[in-house]
Amino acid sequence: MVRVVRATQTEIEAAVEFLRAGELVAFPTETVYGLGGNASNPAAVRKIFEVKGRPANHPVIVHIDSIRYLHRWVSEVPPLAQQLAERFWPGPLTLVMPRGPNVNDVVTGGQDTIAIRVPAHPMAQQLLTAFGGGIAAPSANRFGRLSPTRAEHVREELGDAVKLVLDGGECQIGLESTIVACLEGRARLLRPGAVTLAQIRGLIGAVDVGAAPGAPRVPGSTPAHYAPVTALEVVPLDRLEELVASHAQAGRKVAVLAMRTPQRAHRNATWINASRRPEAYAHNLYAYLRTLDKVGASRILVQEVPAEERWDAVRDRLSRASASSQTPLPEDGAGGVLP
Repeated sequence: MVRVVRATQTEIEAAVEFLRAGELVAFPTETVYGLGGNASNPAAVRKIFEVKGRPANHPVIVHIDSIRYLHRWVSEVPPLAQQLAERFWPGPLTLVMPRGPNVNDVVTGGQDTIAIRVPAHPMAQQLLTAFGGGIAAPSANRFGRLSPTRAEHVREELGDAVKLVLDGGECQIGLESTIVACLEGRARLLRPGAVTLAQIRGLIGAVDVGAAPGAPRVPGSTPAHYAPVTALEVVPLDRLEELVASHAQAGRKVAVLAMRTPQRAHRNATWINASRRPEAYAHNLYAYLRTLDKVGASRILVQEVPAEERWDAVRDRLSRASASSQTPLPEDGAGGVLP
């Protein structure tokens, strides 16, 4: 059971003061920690991009505390979006809708759409209610890297660039929100998450899946994303032990994330045995990868996860993480591979 922590009134007041002054505040949601700035202050939102090293055309998600404030940010609420919001908010679902006339281009990446979410974490709700406005908040990490699921992850990665980190303990879900675009009378799943495709289709019927010509750009949609610094490779179970042994024999340190224990001890291998349950695996994924990223390995080998819908979000994140690691390791003079 994840311990959910509430902030003190003093912490919330300090966070609100910083946000109103155009500063950045990190806060927990049920998915990952967000790097928050006043969504109505373009300078504050630009500061988010600067701190993260985020491309200017990459939109951010605006967090609000209730569906009743949607009208401040969108020009219309499509009926499909209304149905999804009423069912899944507060919760790990982001909806993309036509932007309102007062929304700045820096929030939307210059698009005519805006991404909105109502988070369920009590501390996020405390902050949003006290602030009384929208908070633009991508994940509180460097662009393209592992999202933070604990307050210490934010502090380690962003340091003094964030005025205040509200510590709400571990994030319950551990992966970023599901993103669904509701435009022109159709719904399109643009990023899988804890709200599954089956749940969405069960509520609204037909749903398109994946990026398509004309579909809006959304957070986390680049082919390479969610990556540790160490090169990561997703491998089938039947090749895992062979690859670990090959690295060990060559004198290279290797890190492993698998869903079972090793069949035998391997020299120079750090092995984490993850859960076979998709929710538990997702909850721990980024924390595990951060741990393996620190062992000084030449590669992180991750066992391929099942090809089932319940694993879609995990599989998506691992696919993008491995895409960030496609450059081959440099060879040494003897034709081997350097660590």
